[in-house]
Amino acid sequence: MEIVFLAIISSILALLFAGYLVMGIRKQEDGNDKMKEISGAIRAGAMAYLKRQFMTIGVFAVILFVVLTIGLDLNNMGMDRGWKIGVAFLTGAIFSGLAGYFGMTISTMTNVKVAAAARNGLEKAFQMSFRGGAVTGMFVVGLSLLGVSVFYVLFGDPAIIIGFGFGASLISLFARIGGGIYTKAADVGADLVGKIEAGIPEDDPRNPAVIADNVGDNVGDCAGMGADLFESYAVTAISAMLLGAFLMVQMKITDTSLVLYPLMLGAAGIIASIIGVLFVRGVKESTIMKAMYKGLIIGYAIAAVLFYFVTEYMFINSSIDYVRLYLASLVGLGVAFAIVFITEYYTAKKYRPVQEIAKASQTGPATNIISGLAVGLESTMAPTLVICLGIFASYFIVGGGTNGIYGVAIATMALLSVTGLIVAMDAYGPITDNAGGIAEMAGLEPEVRKVTDALDAVGNTTKAVTKGFAIGSAALAALALFAAYTQEVNRLIVEKGLQAKFGLPAGATQIIFRLDDPTIIIGLFIGGLLPFLFASFLMRAVGKAAFGVVNEVRRQFKEIAGIMEGTAKPDYAKCVDIVTKAALKEMTLPALLAVAAPLLVGMLLGPTGLGGLLMGCIITGLLLAIMMTAAGGAWDNAKKYIEEGKYGGKKSEAHKAAVVGDTVGDPSKDTAGPAINPLIKVVNMIALLFVELIVVYGLSFIQ
Repeated sequence: MEIVFLAIISSILALLFAGYLVMGIRKQEDGNDKMKEISGAIRAGAMAYLKRQFMTIGVFAVILFVVLTIGLDLNNMGMDRGWKIGVAFLTGAIFSGLAGYFGMTISTMTNVKVAAAARNGLEKAFQMSFRGGAVTGMFVVGLSLLGVSVFYVLFGDPAIIIGFGFGASLISLFARIGGGIYTKAADVGADLVGKIEAGIPEDDPRNPAVIADNVGDNVGDCAGMGADLFESYAVTAISAMLLGAFLMVQMKITDTSLVLYPLMLGAAGIIASIIGVLFVRGVKESTIMKAMYKGLIIGYAIAAVLFYFVTEYMFINSSIDYVRLYLASLVGLGVAFAIVFITEYYTAKKYRPVQEIAKASQTGPATNIISGLAVGLESTMAPTLVICLGIFASYFIVGGGTNGIYGVAIATMALLSVTGLIVAMDAYGPITDNAGGIAEMAGLEPEVRKVTDALDAVGNTTKAVTKGFAIGSAALAALALFAAYTQEVNRLIVEKGLQAKFGLPAGATQIIFRLDDPTIIIGLFIGGLLPFLFASFLMRAVGKAAFGVVNEVRRQFKEIAGIMEGTAKPDYAKCVDIVTKAALKEMTLPALLAVAAPLLVGMLLGPTGLGGLLMGCIITGLLLAIMMTAAGGAWDNAKKYIEEGKYGGKKSEAHKAAVVGDTVGDPSKDTAGPAINPLIKVVNMIALLFVELIVVYGLSFIQ
């Protein structure tokens, strides 16, 4: 048990390092009064939205707390288990919310400082923007590992800590849905009227939607991605611990090393991430991405070394082959690298897919969109094959069976071990995007805008790359949860003597998920449907909200004399209010779908039908999320490729077509696609939390 305190110490170290980075950022200058005014407006809009979002989530959290506390243990009215899961749930939600709050606070504080630092050149501005992103990363991994570790110390039962993961899942779901609707409704509205109709550049202060657009960068890419990876990190650790506990029972051992091993991988990953952050330095305009990759590679290399010593220390005197476990962790690191570089290939300007879309833009929006869809569909192949190879390798390296399933969970935990660095790369994006907007709106020198443009151009790629990482990690995390679900179903059937209910012979120890079982087939179809229905809700929500923004921007251009001449100031607050209300209103239905669907299917079709739903949701969710985010990222960078002077440059017909494609891609890559990540994890968390209710009281059609 004592070794768990090393994980707690490591998580506290991550939070202290975040504090150290914050102190360094706070010392930097904020620029002139105009820059401070613009930054203040962005910060106020972001915090106002976050406050209203938390109030909405709070209602759901209280209801779910009561349900979890009272309803989880129907056979034990003393609720000795229910209240523990309820407290863990609330803590998970609070910790995830705190990670997003602190991250967005630092992001909106850093943006103006980056714009001011850009006056002195690229290096200082880059350092500040990346370290501002690293603050979010350290809060995410620090609070996530701290929460899981502390609850294990308190209760010693991984099944109780599922509540912590579900709390994180709730925040992630709402943050991704609400933040995605907010950011893309503002972005689409600003681009359609500003760029296409009015012909003004991006971040032009004359655009009434420009502040809402800059606020959206933070609530979508900073708070949203932070909550997403906080959840993946927590639920992967929890599911690996559960599988370790099942393996202990199967092997008839009392040593808890199998349960604690995922936490130690997380602790080692934090050390590696901190060192990796410190190595991100020394850049020129053409080497910004290389500098970040250098930090990422160093982080993973150090993690690989630390994993060996951690694994040897924990298992050297046990019957478990520690070399096999170590090799499984290396598989996870390899999968992470492959996903990052595959995503860059499909979304970066220097590669074929993006250039193909840019070339197609010469003949209009239709061919741009057709080409983008083709790229998105193609982009699903390589990461899917990599994930399949990773599952195969980690499963058989550890020996197959329950051992192999545990190996897959360990590979996933290793993949997520340097989440701090990945989140830093993502949160870097909205900081540099905002810095460029502040420079444009404040009328700073062209040299300053050149620096911020160079930083922002890379930020667009880092956001795409980290979304690919988040999708891959979400799918693997969900697979680990599914494995834990099947193990828990089998345990409960044996423990409660329910073999006859599920058509099993007396003394049978496991239920078989067979494809000739109609409940499983039905579950597969329903699960496969969920990501598509969920995505449709979000795409429609962005369209409705953007409709309101477009009409408001048109109204202001028409009714407020002097906006286009720069003699009158737009009403920025009106557009902020429109997207805030739309995001909060539209996020409820998709969230209810994610929570209600697995419960209904579980009660009506039993644990086998629910198992089918979980697997169907994982498979189609993975493919749809990859397709939407890669296509959206490629559309975005095809537009930027043309803006650099290709095919006629800005204001050319090709550019207008590319703007239309980018507008279609925006809700794909920043709303619907990323939101599928928490969807597939939430349905698996619901299944794991309510598995006893479903096994005991759910219907069974198995003969």
